[in-house]
Amino acid sequence: MESRNCCIVFIIFTLVIVQAVGYDTELFETAPCDNNACFDALRGALGDCSCNVDTIDYFNNVKIFPRIQSLVSKDYFRFYKVNLKKECPFWADDSRCAMKYCHIKTCAKESVPGYANGYNNDNDEAPAMKYSKEAQTACSTDEDHNPDLGYLNMTISAASQFEIAKWNAHDSALENFCECDDRDAEAEYVDLSLNPERYTGYKGSSAHRIWRSIYQENCFRPRLNPYESFPYVLSSDLSNLCLEKRVFYRAISGLHSSINIHLCSNYLLSEKGVGFAAPPEGEWGPNLAEFQRRFDPSQTHGEGPNWLKNLYFVYLLEMRALAKAGPYLETEEYFTGNPTEDEETREAISNMLSIIYTFPDHFNESSMFNGGSQAAKLKNEFREHFWNISRIMDCVGCDKCKLWGKLQTQGLGTALKILFSSQWDSLEGDPEQGKLPVRHKANKRLQRTEIVALFNAFARLSNSIRQLEDFRIMLR
Repeated sequence: MESRNCCIVFIIFTLVIVQAVGYDTELFETAPCDNNACFDALRGALGDCSCNVDTIDYFNNVKIFPRIQSLVSKDYFRFYKVNLKKECPFWADDSRCAMKYCHIKTCAKESVPGYANGYNNDNDEAPAMKYSKEAQTACSTDEDHNPDLGYLNMTISAASQFEIAKWNAHDSALENFCECDDRDAEAEYVDLSLNPERYTGYKGSSAHRIWRSIYQENCFRPRLNPYESFPYVLSSDLSNLCLEKRVFYRAISGLHSSINIHLCSNYLLSEKGVGFAAPPEGEWGPNLAEFQRRFDPSQTHGEGPNWLKNLYFVYLLEMRALAKAGPYLETEEYFTGNPTEDEETREAISNMLSIIYTFPDHFNESSMFNGGSQAAKLKNEFREHFWNISRIMDCVGCDKCKLWGKLQTQGLGTALKILFSSQWDSLEGDPEQGKLPVRHKANKRLQRTEIVALFNAFARLSNSIRQLEDFRIMLR
């Protein structure tokens, strides 16, 4: 009898140890369960806003998705200028992805539509250059003009010019949420249509370190969760964060979820197809098992459905930024050198924005960062944390992953700039049209690369929500 009781105690002890170890293993190690658990909790209110999942599903899949996908196929949005050669500023990492699917195809600037005719005309002149001797022109050629009486000393020393440039960079940095490296000497144009976002095989310690650094070092945390290899904030702990910090975490989590969905929906199923009709670069398509491993509650300590809700949350946040900047975006030229293409792009922008204005439950950013000096300090921390995340993207060892990581991070950073920079504050509203007039100045406008990133990032979120419907059908 005594030996039997010892056996029972031993079995119970073993089960407890196994369960404890299971919680502390790497994420996504166990086999997924074959059920619809990923979507069981993906319904109802999102939290931190008045919207719900079903409203966004219908609005995106029926109204936004077809429009935004058509829009980003336009020449203006196809070409993205980026520097993929920056070294990682945080750690030494030579773990480059050697697979052929990690590489990207860049294009010469001369091949970008309209480049030779002023495509890059939104690159502002360096602030110090306007004071150089070469930039000065004669005030007048009139005979009555007396140069001695009208003399104005325009000389500025090289040291002063350097300081002026630093002042300008400092002022710009106060409004930006991420690095813009399109003016770097090593920046190149990339045709996004030739480099689709998909699973490249980039994984392991290098890939894990990217997201672990983002979550553990750059997201606001109420406390460390009890699972050592699980860097995410538990949803049960989010209520211990203020609204601003919750918004930050949920935006990053939603971006991460969106990227994971892209990888699952465009997965390398086989490197060599069968038959003459097989694509030369392998067969790509949805991988349901991979999707379940990344989002099923049994594989994610119950967090998977909450991560999917965060996707809807960041979608709502970026859509609000488009609505807020809508009147400004409708006045852009979207120049590519092809008048017909440019006009079609402007019409497509106007059409999509008119749909966005009608959305009934926009995110309300005015409830954030209110409260004097403490709010200002928190806002600065918010910006600095996101700035660090944009720099972490230079540590990604796969060029294609880095390209899409930088683009989507810059797109979200541009949305945050629109929502939380004073230059974009509304003067008054128009309740009948739903438009949100925005105060902007000629020297404070968005750069071309920011606009390209903003729309492409929103298109990626829209695509992720649409792909969820496909995975939902497959699970049925």
